[in-house]
Amino acid sequence: MSVIYILITVSIFVAILFLGAFIKAVKSGQYDDDYTPSVRMLFDDEIVKENPNKLIQTQTEKQKSI
Repeated sequence: MSVIYILITVSIFVAILFLGAFIKAVKSGQYDDDYTPSVRMLFDDEIVKENPNKLIQTQTEKQKSI
């Protein structure tokens, strides 16, 4: 029976810990913008065309890293 008391105490402590982490995340503004991340993948990335050789070089470096 004493194990149940220990488990209840630990579970309440963990719940309070998660509640505190959630409140801290909300106050820091983590959940302010929930629309932009969902549509970010729909927009094309802009390619900077300063030097065409540099663009080819960065593409080959990306292929080497994969």
